[in-house]
Amino acid sequence: MLTIAWDVDDVLNDLMFSWFNKAWKVEHPDSKVSFSEISQNPPDCVLGISRAEYLASLDQFRAADDARMMTPNASILTWLNQFGASYRHIALTARPLGSTPYAAEWLFRHFGGFIRTFAVVPTRLADGLPSYDRDKADYLAWLDKVDILVDDSEENIRGAERLGIRGVLYPQPWNRAPQTPDEILRSLAQPAEVG
Repeated sequence: MLTIAWDVDDVLNDLMFSWFNKAWKVEHPDSKVSFSEISQNPPDCVLGISRAEYLASLDQFRAADDARMMTPNASILTWLNQFGASYRHIALTARPLGSTPYAAEWLFRHFGGFIRTFAVVPTRLADGLPSYDRDKADYLAWLDKVDILVDDSEENIRGAERLGIRGVLYPQPWNRAPQTPDEILRSLAQPAEVG
């Protein structure tokens, strides 16, 4: 049975979109930038702010009720209900450890019927804590169990593909995904077609 690793933020949920509309736009009502103009992730340059300001705002949002109440990706939930039993599934996220409990609770509340493993590659790790992996590719190499990575980061997809893992780039304004979400899910519908 093949194993799919799903990125959490901006694949299983709409974190950047939610943060942009419920935090950034509220705090910066005069901003003329639209979500579709976020051509980079992180978007600090697009928004004209410092990286530290962006990360502080995003971290605050990740711990807020609005993030806990994000709607799960309905298309992926539907796909999992139809085809998910043909695969094993893990969630693989890269975020600060302080916000990981919120992400894990959200994930298992919405996707726990299929995704039963949650892994994190911590970002901005506190001094003194061990750093096992530099990025998702390091984690995937260590795990050596994943056949497909679905992620919105082109860098993460390239890292997975260097390991021989099929990378599926999930469309967002900051990437050049060649397929629509529906096309991606159709391509994953039959495990025999994946390899």
